[in-house]
Amino acid sequence: MKTLFKKEILFFGGKGGVGKSTSASAFAFASAKAGYRTLLVSTDPAHNLSDLFDQAIGDEKTALADNLWGMEIDPEKEARRYIERVKQNLKGVVRSSMADEVNRQIDMAAVSPGSDESALFDRLIHIILEEKETVDTIVFDTAPTGHTVRLLSLPEMMEAWMEGMLKRRSKVNDNYSEWMNDGEPVEDPIYQILMERKDRFSRVRRILMDPKRTACVYVLVPEKLPIAETKRALQLLEQVNMPVPAVLINKCMPESAGNSSFIQKRRAQEAAYIEQIKEAFPNQQKTFLPLLEEDIHSIEDIKTMADAVVPD
Repeated sequence: MKTLFKKEILFFGGKGGVGKSTSASAFAFASAKAGYRTLLVSTDPAHNLSDLFDQAIGDEKTALADNLWGMEIDPEKEARRYIERVKQNLKGVVRSSMADEVNRQIDMAAVSPGSDESALFDRLIHIILEEKETVDTIVFDTAPTGHTVRLLSLPEMMEAWMEGMLKRRSKVNDNYSEWMNDGEPVEDPIYQILMERKDRFSRVRRILMDPKRTACVYVLVPEKLPIAETKRALQLLEQVNMPVPAVLINKCMPESAGNSSFIQKRRAQEAAYIEQIKEAFPNQQKTFLPLLEEDIHSIEDIKTMADAVVPD
């Protein structure tokens, strides 16, 4: 896992309940301890960072430890911000008589499927482009698997969609210039906004698609469903060229758990699943983490977990 310290962007993904937030927090703490300025960002609506670090963490950069900052992004709040920015961009572009109808259409679009992911991705673009100038590594604690895969497939989709929008807008401008403006080019603020957004999408896509700069770590537990879901997720991430160099196998039965008949059966089942994991993920570095006696709910617990995630 130490080799991942040098990545600029790291996404921690996995099925709900496997310990993504804990693992991401522990890795981020280890990264900071190693001297890398690290920003830990939660995009999971069920935010856990505040509970894990036992302090309030909002949607602005919050100091957590030496070289470590945290941030919790609320997708619904980002969607509202995103819609307001769209409305502001259109002010002065559409006629006042049309403004109310345009705003109504925008509000309707805000509740359509995928709007939260688009707004969240817009904030991620801002974080990646702006914060990478002040930190060495950004660790994203993502929502459960399906959300993560959709989020990581957005750069390519959004860039292609933006390219189509620009072509259509350019065609409209050319026609308008030819018919109404004696062939003179038209000043089009919407076209400029689209160009700026396409540039930002392209810059982020180059970062996310560069295996030297970005990677994804998957967290699972030695059970049937998480193994199956992780296999499917890695196949989907491979399609969008997102490397997954490591997997964390969490909540493994420790030796100190005793040797009752119940524990023996659990150990036998776990051993079979661990063999499946080794066969299913031959190209990924595998780190096995023990099932802990108590929940993690303090910075001291995070320090202990960090030593397990990234052993000296």
